[in-house]
Amino acid sequence: MKLIIAIIKPFKLDDVREALTALGVSGMTITEVKGFGRQKGQTEIYRGAEYSTNMVPKVKVEIACDDPVADRALEAIQQAANTGSIGDGKIFMLDLGAAVRIRTGETGSVAL
Repeated sequence: MKLIIAIIKPFKLDDVREALTALGVSGMTITEVKGFGRQKGQTEIYRGAEYSTNMVPKVKVEIACDDPVADRALEAIQQAANTGSIGDGKIFMLDLGAAVRIRTGETGSVAL
């Protein structure tokens, strides 16, 4: 099992969700986050005054999936979230040691 964490631009969330649903990914967790990478923040205008902020709004998408689906899910996220401009985000794939469905006690890939 794998845990995939993707940090993407907020307006690309629907595209990513649709791409993952087409692969059969049945669930995901979405969190609104702020951060920065190489782009080092952004400049905004508020009430006519320009100011710089070092945190950019992003969306964190987390999915747990079986190994055979993981590579395809990673590729689907990359294609769906790509705009070709700086700040498109990052994708991380980690080994998932265990999964347990709380309601039934099922474990492993059955719990996903």
